[in-house]
Amino acid sequence: MDSIFSIGIQSLWDELRHMPVGGVWWINTDRNEDALSLVNQTIAAQDQDARVAVVTMGEEPKKTIKLDSQHGPKKVRLFSMPNEANSLYFLPRDIQCSIDPDHYLVMLKCATNTWQNISAENLRRWLEKINKWARNQNCTLLVINPGNNNDKQFSFLMGEYRSLFGLASIRYETDSYLYDIAFWCNEKGVSARQQLDLKNIEGEWHLAQQEETVVQPRSDEKRILSQIDVLEGAPALSEYWSLYETNEAMFNEARTTQAATIVFSLTQNNQIETLAKQIHTLRRQRGSALKIVVRENHTSLRATDERLLLGCGASMVIPWNAPLSRCLTLIESIQGQQFNRHVPEDITTLLSMTQPMKLRGYQKWDTFCDAVSNMMNNTLLPADGKGVMVALRPVPGIRVEQALTLCRPNRTGDIMTIGDNRLVLFLSFCRVNDLDTALNHIFPLPTGDIFSNRMIWFEDNLISAELLQMRTLTPDQWVKPLPITSDFKPILNAQHDGHVWRRIPEPLRLLPESEESASS
Repeated sequence: MDSIFSIGIQSLWDELRHMPVGGVWWINTDRNEDALSLVNQTIAAQDQDARVAVVTMGEEPKKTIKLDSQHGPKKVRLFSMPNEANSLYFLPRDIQCSIDPDHYLVMLKCATNTWQNISAENLRRWLEKINKWARNQNCTLLVINPGNNNDKQFSFLMGEYRSLFGLASIRYETDSYLYDIAFWCNEKGVSARQQLDLKNIEGEWHLAQQEETVVQPRSDEKRILSQIDVLEGAPALSEYWSLYETNEAMFNEARTTQAATIVFSLTQNNQIETLAKQIHTLRRQRGSALKIVVRENHTSLRATDERLLLGCGASMVIPWNAPLSRCLTLIESIQGQQFNRHVPEDITTLLSMTQPMKLRGYQKWDTFCDAVSNMMNNTLLPADGKGVMVALRPVPGIRVEQALTLCRPNRTGDIMTIGDNRLVLFLSFCRVNDLDTALNHIFPLPTGDIFSNRMIWFEDNLISAELLQMRTLTPDQWVKPLPITSDFKPILNAQHDGHVWRRIPEPLRLLPESEESASS
């Protein structure tokens, strides 16, 4: 008969506790001391005759593993390994050098943030390898991984259900713990998206008392969690509304919801990246029934920022000029909807690919072609909405190098190059109907006075086709900008007083000294 091992959480039902041999289970914790406590309690939860081995990473196991004299197996095999990535790759071989892992519970207690510098692809390969090893050796592997920022990794692991039989995390919440189970598969069936309250009493993990008798509510679809600024000072509109002082407080509460509506407030441009990470975490971990809304309270969003938030999993972005009544109507309109767009598991992909190019101004001809081509090949950006490319030919009497000195783009992602007597501009995420407005901001003079004609491309296939033609231009036909003829920098007669720069007054003599002495 195959062995079945148990997680060391008392009162937890078998569907979320059992770990049969032949699989890999993974539990994240926020703190290292919680990971050690879970290891010790899991050892104590096994039968006396159970075969248990513990591998600690970067720690001496005899100092951290404490056996219970009244509970648990009679003997536990202890191993230690260096806190290095190579140690993980050689783990199966090293274990088999000492024991036969058949019908063993092998617990790997990782060091804090062990996987932080290991790429997702390497982690995927390691999981596939370790899953095959556990299945062939007929043993159970439990990975307990402490780390202070495991959200990104947790979102990735949710897609690795072919290699993992169970995935959960224990999150510390001041005086209690939240046991968040993404999925758990064993002989009792499959459970997913469960969240339970835990208590750690004198080093022992217990399910909170009310969780034993009360069925976890799953119908929170009418709940609306909102940052307080969204309602512009108005009180909660009904008993279903909950208001929070900050987006962070609301985000922590939203991690316990299933199908509620979450309304974030955006007031400054520097909030966008943090907000994108929070939305990505909620969408990847809480599923498609959640409605996530971002209300722009002050004008701060560019088109690229809005695409980033939508790509991370936001259901809707409400613009700053929409009145409160319109905002409430839009929130009401998405009730009952399911989110069905694809959200990449790694948010860094979204951050790097939905934001504009990190280039601005003049680029060499080949660099320009490569940068625009990368934009066209980006599948995460909207089709035929990546930008506008325009070629401008100067009027007779003006060289293209001279026209370049008048081209002064201010936005990151707006680049230009010169060649074949043309000035070629690419304006990222600019709409074709806004082209004239953009050119008026870039050039200090009317473009009709500088250029005789222009050609415009705004569809992806047309831009790509023109890039192929541009690449045929040989380097000897590329044009270089005019050299800088003067590096004169005026000297400001000022000094810094520790707070601000202040001008130093200079005395001016109105009359020559000889005339002053004669008049006196």
